[in-house]
Formats: sequence, C-alpha cells, structure tokens
Amino acid sequence: MVGEARDPDGDTGPLDGVTVLDLSRVLVGPFCTMQLGDLGAEVLKIERPGQGDQTRTWVPPAFGEGEGEESAYYVSVNRNKRSIQLDLTTESGRAVARDLAREADVLVENFRVGKTAEWGLDYGDLVDENPGLIYCGISGYGEWGPDRDKPAYDIMIQARGGFMSFTGVEDGPPVRIGVALADVGAGMYATQAILAALLERELGDGRGQKIDVSLLDGQAAWTSYMATNYFASGEPPGRMGSKHPNIVPYQAFETSDGCVVVACSSDPFWPPLCRAIDRPDLLADERFETNEGRVRHREELDRELSETFASMTTAEATAVLEEHDVPASRVRDVSEVFA
Repeated sequence: MVGEARDPDGDTGPLDGVTVLDLSRVLVGPFCTMQLGDLGAEVLKIERPGQGDQTRTWVPPAFGEGEGEESAYYVSVNRNKRSIQLDLTTESGRAVARDLAREADVLVENFRVGKTAEWGLDYGDLVDENPGLIYCGISGYGEWGPDRDKPAYDIMIQARGGFMSFTGVEDGPPVRIGVALADVGAGMYATQAILAALLERELGDGRGQKIDVSLLDGQAAWTSYMATNYFASGEPPGRMGSKHPNIVPYQAFETSDGCVVVACSSDPFWPPLCRAIDRPDLLADERFETNEGRVRHREELDRELSETFASMTTAEATAVLEEHDVPASRVRDVSEVFA
C-alpha cells in the first residue's frame, strides 16, 4: 500500500470489488483514484521504474528519511493504493499494462492527448477484450479542439479559466488560488463521472464507456455565479479581495491584532450584527436595511465596519458575533485546522 486510510473497523466501502488501473501521475488523476480507493476500490498505481511518479521527488517537506522518504505532496493524493513499477515506453511494459487493463473495471490516465493511443493503451485498443471497461482520460483541454495537444498545468488553467482575473486584492496583480484548484476540481468531476458510469454499467447492458475530462471545462464550470453575474450584467467580475460581489458584508475585516471573517449572508443577520458591534446607527440607516442597499452602498458601509472592527481584538469580535448568532470566524492556519 502507498498509504493506509480505510475504516479501521473493516468496512470495505461501496466500491468493494471494483478494480482501478491507475496510469495517472502528479495530481489530477491520482486525486481521482485516491477517492475511488477511499470508497473501497482496489487501486493499482503504475509508476515508472527508478523515479516513479515525479511528485515523489518534490521535497522538502517529506515523511521519513533515506530510502523510506516520501514527499508530502505525493502522500497527499496516493493513499489506499498498491503501486508497481512498469515502463510503458517498452513493448513488454505495455503488454503487462494491457493484461492488467483486461481485468480492470476502471482505467484512469492523464497523459497528453494521443500518448496512450501511441502506446496501444487507448480505449479503442482495450474495449474489445474488456467491453465493461470504464476508461477515463483527463487532459488540459479535452480530446477535441485546437488546444488538444498543448501541455497544461494548474496555474495555466486558473489563468485561462478566469479564476486569476477575479482572485486577489482590488487593483492588484492576478493571484493563484493557494491549492491546485483546477486539478482538484477536474479530479472530482472525473470521480463523479466514473461513479455514474459504474452505475450505468450495473443498471444497463454491462458495457463500459469512454470518459473525457478537461481541466479547463472543470474550471469554467466552477466560475459559478461569477459567470452568471457576467451574463446578466455584461461586465466581467474583477478582483475584490475577500469580498463577495452579491452579498454585503461577506468578507474579512482587520482587527487590532488580526482578522475576523463575517458572513452576513441574508438580511436576518444584519440586525444582530449591528447589535453585536454596538452600531445602532447602522441599523437605523435606511441605505443598509436590505442586502441590495448594502451592495449599492458597499464602500460607505465597508468604511464604517472597518473602523469598528479595527478597534476590537479578533477574540472580542468573534465572541460578540457568535454570542449574537452572526456567522463569523477568525482565520486559522493549517496547523490549527488539523490540531
């Protein structure tokens, strides 16, 4: 096993009995197959002889030392898998992979478009001997179109998919989201599609299918209300820091010793927020009575709230907000999240 994380009580999970051949590497494919393994599937990861998945060398940081060292990045997406070394650039290695694919329920790969066909490991090469195979190919831009042959990495997809245009501080430079959102998002879509294909195979004629997942498609889908805001207004959204384009106040405010995040997501939270911070004048101001008004007068309200929170400590602000049942939180770092 690359990593152990299954239920210690022995629950095998809903995908018990499903076998997954994992030809993927780095993040998007391994994230997908890890989720399948978490659900009980038996995942066999194919790695290059000698080096293995290139993320094994992405250190520091790492767990262990010497020959037992594993990069933290690699470990993050490779639990609940068995791993073997196989050189897919050789005919003997590809022959073994075809034998494994013949017995697999699912195959996942994220090579550049055309590589598996070059190796004789594409869906069309395998389906005759394994008609029940569910074959998931993940690429940057999909199997069709002018960009199909181009390389793709998460930061490129965050840029091309629009996220870097509305992420960051106002009037600041484009900012990459802290995690590889394009990879993780496409990995989730791949998992979702595989689960749907398994269900269709079970309820239908037992045949599998080819799944084509694109990082760019996934990122575009995740633009969510940013896209519909644009369709409705005709204006592309810009960078707003932690602020929300449709809800006010819904953002981080600086305190005297840190920050507090306030999520006044609907009008019923506005009166208790004003009472919590002892600002009856804001509650009485008709401009701020509704969310629509608060959005229209965002700048004025932001100045007022910023001044108030700046006079409070983070602990004071979170305490009074929680006391009045206003959604709020201090900003925690990763060590606190997993404490």
